[in-house]
Amino acid sequence: MKRMFVRNLAPDTREDDLRTLFSPHGTVRRVEIVFDVFSRKCKGFAFVDMEGHEARAAMAALDGRDFMGRPIRVNEEREKVKGRRGKRR
Repeated sequence: MKRMFVRNLAPDTREDDLRTLFSPHGTVRRVEIVFDVFSRKCKGFAFVDMEGHEARAAMAALDGRDFMGRPIRVNEEREKVKGRRGKRR
């Protein structure tokens, strides 16, 4: 299973929109859109889970593609490294 990081999404993006976009490339296992707490609008990024070979095909086909008026970026999610915020002076 691969988890993809999708960014530069429009504020009115919904889960069904992303499922429809990614489903031609394989089975979408999970979609997690990050919403603003107060406005309940998309903060501009989401995570999409698919099987490995399907995720690679989706990344190749959708990275840089126009979606809802914006060029989206689709990459493999990288692990967050704790303590990497920069040096304090």
